Order: sequence, then C-alpha cells, then structure tokens
Amino acid sequence: MINKTGNIQTFLGCDAAYEDAKIVLFGVPYDSTTTNRPGTRFAPAAMRSESYGLETFSPYQNADLENVTVYDAGELEVPFGRPEPMLEAVENAVAEILEDDKIPLMIGGEHLITLGAVRACAAKYPDLHIIHFDAHTDLREEYLGEELSHSTVMRHCLRLVDASKIYQFGIRSGTKEEFQLARTLGEKPVPQDVPIYLTLDLDVLDPSALPGTGTPEAGGWSFLDLLETLLSMKNLNIIGCDIMELAPNYDHSGISTATACKILRELILILTAKEK
Repeated sequence: MINKTGNIQTFLGCDAAYEDAKIVLFGVPYDSTTTNRPGTRFAPAAMRSESYGLETFSPYQNADLENVTVYDAGELEVPFGRPEPMLEAVENAVAEILEDDKIPLMIGGEHLITLGAVRACAAKYPDLHIIHFDAHTDLREEYLGEELSHSTVMRHCLRLVDASKIYQFGIRSGTKEEFQLARTLGEKPVPQDVPIYLTLDLDVLDPSALPGTGTPEAGGWSFLDLLETLLSMKNLNIIGCDIMELAPNYDHSGISTATACKILRELILILTAKEK
C-alpha cells in the first residue's frame, strides 16, 4: 500500500498533496538479488538528501519543479530475502497509483523491482510498450539458478509484453544468447500514441560519469547523451517509469548521487511537460 498522508523528507520540490499530484514518487530500498556489488537499497534516501544541493529550475527545459505537482510517498516497505513478496508489494502499489489516474515514478533499488511495476502497468494497459536504458541486456533465463534476478528482469517482461514492443538503448554487456535475442528488440521507432513504461538503469552511463553503481561497464553514455535522448521522448505517452541501480556508497565523492538527482529532476519535468 502506498503512503498517501505525507513524508517527512521529500525529493526537492516534490511536496504536493497526494490528491493534487500528477506524479507519485516512491522509493523501493531492495537489492537482495544483486549479482555484483550490493548497496542500491540506499539510493532512494541518498537521492532525497542530495537533492537539496540541486536547483529546482532546469535550464535544459526552461522549466521548474516549483511549477509541477509531485507527491513523494517515501519508501515502500518491502521484505528482504525472497523477491516475490517484494514484487507483489511493488505491483500493488503501482496498481493503486494507476487506479488513481497518476503516474508512478520509482527509485530503486535493483533492477528486478521494475518487474513488479510492469506487471501492474501491463494489467491496466494491454498495449504497453517498454523503453529500457541499460548497459546490460537483462535477458538471462536465470542467474546461478535463480530465475528472479536483476539479470533476468527483461526476460520476465518479455512474458508480459511482445518483443516488438520493447526498445533497448545503451546495451553493451550480456551473453552471446542475450545479444541474439536483444537484436530483435528496439530496432524501430517508438510510437507516440501508445502507453509506455520507461525503465532507466543508471549504469547506462559511463563509469566516468556515474561510478556509483553495482555493475559498472566501460563504454557508456555521457550525462548529456542520456539527457538528449530523454528530451526527445517528451511527446511520448509515458504512463510509468523508474530510475534504478544507483549504489551511492561506491562513490564517496557524491558525484553519482548528484547526477542521479539531476536525471530525476529532468525526468519529472519531461513527464509533466504536457501539463503546461
């Protein structure tokens, strides 16, 4: 169940009442299936704290968080250990937000969390499409015998959404079999008139731009590369989205968290652009 009664610490500018908000922001502090360096469970709290060093105004979009309505619900309470109860909690929370005609915006946490949100979105929108930013294909059938893993999340999404409706960007790591499957995805324009879930794994960025992640991969995008691509999606019908895989304790400079906050600011403004 999503908290609708207020949160003590909110992401910068996200202090609207639930009833008034177009977007509902919430964190999922879970990283129990992480295959390399754990720590993404700390990302939602770190991003809220760091956000107060950021301006509400975006010069890239000439827009300000002070002029949009976002409710920050805080952290979703999820059990550690087995992933299925966590996925059920996320699915129920996202379904509740969608039922209230609002856009869910999740902060992870590891990438498996996305599956819970996609389950809820696919149930409401049978024609759901998925835009996936990542360094990794996430198309494995299993990882070390575990079918529910952050390495398998997109494989599970393929059971909910047809391959022709999934678009992957920034991929540069995976098995030979994953790349063979990945080549069937995303090689087409994204339609503007369909419901879209956007999932953003921050390791799509090059480690020189964002070292604080569990599985960094050289050869990634710059912040401006990612921003340019996100801005090109302003006219799409994004009905839900997430930002995943920030592991703040692997970057003591704070640069990774600051970058993640700036991406979240821009994404919020993109989602609310049609309000204006």
